[in-house]
Amino acid sequence: MSAGDDFNENIPTSGEFESLHEIVAKAYALLPKEKWDTLIGGAETETTLKRNRLSIDSIAFKPRVLRDVSEIDLSVEHFGRRLRLPVFFAPTGPLSLFGHGGGATVGIAAQVFEIGHMLSSGCTPLETVADAAPSALRIAQLYVRGDDDFVHDYLGRVLACGFAAICLTVDSPVLARRDRDIANRYRIAGLTKTPSHSHQAGLDWRTTRLIKDRYNLPLVLKGIATAEDAQIAVDHGVDWIYVSNHGGRQLDHGRGTLDALPEIIDAVAGRARVMVDGGFCRGTDIIKALAMGADLVGLGRMQCIALAAGGKDAIIRMLELLEDEMLRSMALLGVSAINELDRSYLHPAPAVTTPGALSAFPLMDR
Repeated sequence: MSAGDDFNENIPTSGEFESLHEIVAKAYALLPKEKWDTLIGGAETETTLKRNRLSIDSIAFKPRVLRDVSEIDLSVEHFGRRLRLPVFFAPTGPLSLFGHGGGATVGIAAQVFEIGHMLSSGCTPLETVADAAPSALRIAQLYVRGDDDFVHDYLGRVLACGFAAICLTVDSPVLARRDRDIANRYRIAGLTKTPSHSHQAGLDWRTTRLIKDRYNLPLVLKGIATAEDAQIAVDHGVDWIYVSNHGGRQLDHGRGTLDALPEIIDAVAGRARVMVDGGFCRGTDIIKALAMGADLVGLGRMQCIALAAGGKDAIIRMLELLEDEMLRSMALLGVSAINELDRSYLHPAPAVTTPGALSAFPLMDR
């Protein structure tokens, strides 16, 4: 992609959205209060949610100059696929709360833009998304809601539908209290406490071995937040370590994911790939995680916001704007390819904004 002298004249234009702020504002205008609150809210005091943004905002860039950035390549190769951007849609369910088609619509957008889509088992059925987006890079996330037979049945469907990998979520033995939903008396079907949830509470490393021994697909563990658990995971042959705190929606008073990421990458030491999510909204956010050593960055709330703002077209537009932000930031950093990024481009610095779910969008305060 070119970043030549006329770069500033090549601002992408498409329909009504000329910035990410406008997509966020449209979603806010369209969503009922209870859906907006469940989207942007976190657990209890929302401290972990705010720390996700604080950990991102507390990193400054150290740009280099006089480097040829006339051509910039944002693509990466993972899961045997060339991806246009080093991002994926994080598992979020049920997406149908925010727009028609739910996971199928998001899958189609991922297919069009050539990025990954991780589908929550609490979202649109596997078969529906596979039919809608047959050539997308699709990864199946699993909440365990039954015994080993339940796991084998679900993963059999994953194989039959041609998903590229399996993701087991490991940070949700119980559901946290989410005060915004409680205040709104808002209950989402499938997310209230049921007897079957006890199976998720009973997960241990045996389930990881069960999946690795039986299924010839890459295994992702989602919800790793410490070097110690990352070490155990790679010792069990896990292929991808997914650093996540559930967007601040599970354990309150946890660390921001970018605070946890360096120790986990160092502990993994190249024996597994690493993906991360947690408050990533802008192109610069993504670049910081990549420079720190992540291989892929997950977009959770942003996919929901774009889905609510205008369905498939708004999701694709959101990705176009993120791509544009990344291109410009890479050029200004003096970097022309993702594999050139490293921690030498980062420096700790005080945050200058009050962290929150929307702190990446200061125009929303107007």
